[in-house]
Amino acid sequence: MKQLIENQTHIILDSIADGVFTVNLEWKITSFNRAAEEITGIKKNEAIGRYCWEVFRASICEQGCLLRKTIETGYPFVNQSIFIVNSEGERIPVSISSALLKGNKGNIIGGVETFRDLSEVEELRKQLADKHTFHDIISKNKEMKRLFGMLELIAESDTTVLIEGESGTGKELFAKAIHSVSNRREAPLITINCSSIPDTLLESELFGYKAGAFTDAKKDKSGRLALAEGGTLFIDEIGDISQLLQAKLLRVLQDKVYEPLGSTSSLKANVRIVAATNKNLEKLVKNGAFRDDLYYRVNVVKLLLPPLRKRKEDIPLLAEHFIRKFNRLNDRKIQGISPEALSILMSHDFRGNIRELENIIEYATLVCKKIVLGIEHLPEYLRQQSDNTRTGLSSAFSQKELSFHDIEKNFIFEALRKNSWNRSVTATKLGIHPTTLWRKIKRLKLEIPKTDGRSKK
Repeated sequence: MKQLIENQTHIILDSIADGVFTVNLEWKITSFNRAAEEITGIKKNEAIGRYCWEVFRASICEQGCLLRKTIETGYPFVNQSIFIVNSEGERIPVSISSALLKGNKGNIIGGVETFRDLSEVEELRKQLADKHTFHDIISKNKEMKRLFGMLELIAESDTTVLIEGESGTGKELFAKAIHSVSNRREAPLITINCSSIPDTLLESELFGYKAGAFTDAKKDKSGRLALAEGGTLFIDEIGDISQLLQAKLLRVLQDKVYEPLGSTSSLKANVRIVAATNKNLEKLVKNGAFRDDLYYRVNVVKLLLPPLRKRKEDIPLLAEHFIRKFNRLNDRKIQGISPEALSILMSHDFRGNIRELENIIEYATLVCKKIVLGIEHLPEYLRQQSDNTRTGLSSAFSQKELSFHDIEKNFIFEALRKNSWNRSVTATKLGIHPTTLWRKIKRLKLEIPKTDGRSKK
């Protein structure tokens, strides 16, 4: 009878698409189903009797083993994403769940773990990520995608480009993208930041100088224009340069010539100019702080980058990107960010834009000792901001400490309120389909004003 039950159990386990294995209290594998063989590339008879870490070589085997935590605490884990290494040495993304294994008398005799191969899901995720990526610029925002299209249109020309946007919106990334898709991509991209160089030095940095041009000029020095010959010169924060330097830069754009300091002859400038600023140059022109003739020379094609608070659908994409980046840089194995922490990021205004988000994720990955970033890993000012937000919520949301259900409910409610309860606009801002938003409203039992949420404004 016992043998019959065991045979039936093996048949059932082998019919399951997920990998299943069990271990005893010595951490040796006692059963190993067919799906486990297929995912790992290791045969059942090779796995049974071996230590589980020898078979799986997973990203959490040395530290943070979930099966060990389950056996020690009795707490099961469900759908935790990790990597294992198969028999070919390939990293396989899997989702694991763990539970206790008990004997007839209820005593703990080991643990059971199921794991699902996420390779196809991971490949799909990469394909989707590629669709949202343009030369290291990550976005699924409609306006950003329009700008991607403009970059491709201007790629083969030498047209001067002006990039406007708040600090931290990725202006330099756009300059790099313009250069990398242009016919000048084999030549250098040289950057000069006008706000970080004193005005007295900026001219020599830009145009170079001849020996004897001033006291410390012992020998000739090439400027950024000369270094960018045949390529692209990215002039960052062009709105900060003086009127005198504006006149000299205008000559470069008009006549393609310039003179190094102390020189009596002109040099040709075979460069493409890409300029950027966090200021409104049109207003500077009206105020007399920026030459109108230079403005019209620079402003042939203008790209206005939206701030992160106007493209919040990109926050999850960017957060995942930065987690992967800092995993590589700091040798971490963080798998993602918790819904609660992501909700806080989604509700933050990000005055520092993408640079601020990158700094937040860098800090979080440094202090996180787990495989998922949580609220406790966010910088203190975000945690305080979250606490203050909870405190100030209406009584419908502030009666108790918020669960993820409450956080999501409040987030959707606030998004609808900010968009005058317009479901179509809110769905667009959140980066989801209107039908998905409608289902969330129903599931969360949100009470919203009785208006036509589908109407356009």
